[in-house]
Amino acid sequence: MKTKVDSVCIIDDDIIYQYLAKEEIEYTEMVKNIIFFDDGEQAIQYISKSLDGDNIDLLPDVILLDINMPIMDGWDFLDAYLPLKPRIGKKITIYVVSSSIDIRDMDKARSYGLVSDYIIKPVTYNRLTSIFQDFLAA
Repeated sequence: MKTKVDSVCIIDDDIIYQYLAKEEIEYTEMVKNIIFFDDGEQAIQYISKSLDGDNIDLLPDVILLDINMPIMDGWDFLDAYLPLKPRIGKKITIYVVSSSIDIRDMDKARSYGLVSDYIIKPVTYNRLTSIFQDFLAA
């Protein structure tokens, strides 16, 4: 049984949040690698290139996705990710992580079958630990 998540991807344009999330993730000591993207388009390009190059090992195990970003927001990312999902060949767990407390955003996120949960920022150490434990137990 694996004891660490190989890779977590943070897709968020807020560098302060990126830094804080990185610190919390590292503090769990449950993740080997953290990758960052400032918008959904960068992340989709990374995933597509990994698939085209047959480098599935480069794909993250867990994605923490913001919804309000420039260029390609979280909703656009999810829409672009859906057609790629059948080609991925590994489990990737996606959590929408947002400062929005709007119930419409929460409902919309949960309407995507590939979103595991909606988390209101900030993501706590306990919540991250739970996310990583759930991933490793599956």
